[in-house]
Amino acid sequence: MTDPVQSTSGIIRRLSIIVATWFGVGFLPKAPGTWGSLAALPLAWAVHQYGGATALAVCSVILFGIGWVASEIYINNKSVEDPSEIVVDEVVGQWITLIVVPMSPFTLIAGFVLFRVFDIFKPWPVSLADSKVKGGLGVMLDDVLAGIYAAATLFAISTLFET
Repeated sequence: MTDPVQSTSGIIRRLSIIVATWFGVGFLPKAPGTWGSLAALPLAWAVHQYGGATALAVCSVILFGIGWVASEIYINNKSVEDPSEIVVDEVVGQWITLIVVPMSPFTLIAGFVLFRVFDIFKPWPVSLADSKVKGGLGVMLDDVLAGIYAAATLFAISTLFET
């Protein structure tokens, strides 16, 4: 039986590029992860407004799965372990960060900053996932963990300041 990731058709490759780079945002110059995180905010706000935290959580899980596959295909076609233009992982991590708080300008900005800090500095076990888990799962997993750290911190700050 043929591995579906290894034998992808042209349309599947193109779709994986669209998803992995979050509609091309990952191709923006300088700091593609930051651009990916910023691009995640409007849709996170919209999903949260229409379906609440539950809808944002469901969308995060669904995009994690789709992003894992798209990243795997993209990596296999590029022959690079973690191409910087893959930013779907930042989108998922950013959404996870925002699940635990009500949407407001403060929580959007604070959540963005916190997620970027945890994603860039990669405290343990984020750093462990980043160095040990390979392929599409590895690309996605470290940002999920950074998102969890950022969500916990954002929740604590939000609770402390009652935002």
